Amino acid sequence: MTVIIRKIVTVVEETLMEMGKGVSPPVRRAAAIAVIENPFAGRYVDDLSPLIAIGEELGELLAKRAVAALGIDGAKVHSYGKAAAVGENGELEHAAAILHPKMGTPVRKALGKGAALIPSSKKRSGPGTTLDIPLGHKDAAFVRSHFDGMEVQINDAPRANEIMVALAVTDGGRPLPRVGGLTVGEIKGEDGLR
Repeated sequence: MTVIIRKIVTVVEETLMEMGKGVSPPVRRAAAIAVIENPFAGRYVDDLSPLIAIGEELGELLAKRAVAALGIDGAKVHSYGKAAAVGENGELEHAAAILHPKMGTPVRKALGKGAALIPSSKKRSGPGTTLDIPLGHKDAAFVRSHFDGMEVQINDAPRANEIMVALAVTDGGRPLPRVGGLTVGEIKGEDGLR
């Protein structure tokens, strides 16, 4: 089964100032969002392997789009995260099938690495829903400066028989981080934690 895409939206957010202080260099986040047909909307199906394959396909497509939107080499991405919203005729397991078993491999390939788990969220909702994409450092989950999130929204998605799938990447952590923890310079990138 090949994914049927109704729409792709790419969003870039650039933070230049926070609390009256300049952010230099500016922190940029990009999200690539695909609105796809849910082949299993409205019915229970035991075998979700077609959605798992769709996740792999979308992982490659969305990673390339998000990185291109930042205008940097994939290896320079700091953080990543993924999220999905199923329309009312879908189930959360449809989102899980897309996000978890195989989506991460092509994302990591596009970034040249990615030792840490890719943070994710899923929900069931209707058109215009806000999708919260959790973010974490791609190589070390304990880098607190990169615990973050990005909100995205498409006014007409997901429709009842659709799934909205998003991948976000950043070129830095939160603006003006100061809550301690492991720093980017201390990352070993071996176990996905430190």
